[in-house]
Amino acid sequence: MGRIIVVGTGFSGSILARKIAEECDRKVEVIEKRPHIGGNMYDEYDEHGILVQKYGPHFLNTNKYWIIEYLSQYAELFPHDTHLLSFIDGEYVQLPFNFRTMQQLVGAKKSEPLLAKLREKFRGRDRVPIFELVDSDDEEIRAYGNLLFEKAYRTYTAKQWGLQPEEIDKSVLERVPMAMSFDARYLNKDFQYLPKKGYTEIFRNLLDHPNITVTLNTDALAHIRFNDEQHLITYDGDAVELLVFTGNIDELFGLKYGRLPYRSLDIHYTYENKKSILPEEIVSYPQADGYTRSTEYKKITFGLDQDIPVSMIATEYPLEYDPTDEKANIPYYPVLTDDSQKRYKMYLEEADKYGNIVLCGRLAEFKYYNMDVCIEHAFQKFEAIKKRLENKQ
Repeated sequence: MGRIIVVGTGFSGSILARKIAEECDRKVEVIEKRPHIGGNMYDEYDEHGILVQKYGPHFLNTNKYWIIEYLSQYAELFPHDTHLLSFIDGEYVQLPFNFRTMQQLVGAKKSEPLLAKLREKFRGRDRVPIFELVDSDDEEIRAYGNLLFEKAYRTYTAKQWGLQPEEIDKSVLERVPMAMSFDARYLNKDFQYLPKKGYTEIFRNLLDHPNITVTLNTDALAHIRFNDEQHLITYDGDAVELLVFTGNIDELFGLKYGRLPYRSLDIHYTYENKKSILPEEIVSYPQADGYTRSTEYKKITFGLDQDIPVSMIATEYPLEYDPTDEKANIPYYPVLTDDSQKRYKMYLEEADKYGNIVLCGRLAEFKYYNMDVCIEHAFQKFEAIKKRLENKQ
């Protein structure tokens, strides 16, 4: 039997490493390029006791309670409904966009007939994608959909993705639908939580197993070699029985078919001697120049004395991912367009030539997974891995 290598310590890599080590009783080598575990979920306390998520805010939202139970084995979680605001035309409005947002944007009196139409048109539906409003056969609904689209979706998308909304896959824009009610929760998921001591504790405990070794500060791509003739993979010259890869698939194959587009973030931190800076934990800025949103982590740090006279906001400036750029060398989001998805399929066919590569996660599978979907997907991937390893015994 050859070596089992897992590249990456985010949720995909860490869950698969743990399950292979624990349920298959196999030795697993986990390789991480960065100096810490957890991937983009990594967080740490600053000198004021504020728990800062270094790569942007992440919230655990799901309709499947087993995911909460699973993570609770590795860290204590606490219920937390995510709330946001959006700064439009000089005012803070409700996000998700809901009936309150409508009253804020067009006025309470003008909203009355439109509210009645929306309740009738979308009866029984909790959230509706913006495109259904924009494409509505009702003139008033269509007008409001276009107003919302132009003031928020178009401008935000242009900054976040470096593209116009028409150029990007609709599934990305449909991630933030309009609530057909006054529901102020950002996502309408049944179970919403945060880890009390941060996400890093989850990964530390996930990877704490006698069959797992973790090597940090190591670029696995410098050690992986492919034998195209025999369809073999080696790591430092040794045969690899299984390669679980969670990084950029294009870089795994040396950009053979060109670089896939990913977006990165340049995050600016601002401390102020105030108990509170923002009116909500996260504020989006669709009309601002260059930046998209700010997070006040003090507001979501469990157990922190909220009366401490200092707070901090982290403001995100989206950039095109560039591994040679100091500010943009961390990939965050795959940019889903017709062209990029065609190119991804070429890389996927390349990976399929080898029977022992498992691709998992946002970067490797070039999909915009939410956290709960990413976790569930790792479980599904493990079932295939388990059968493969059992058949080789």
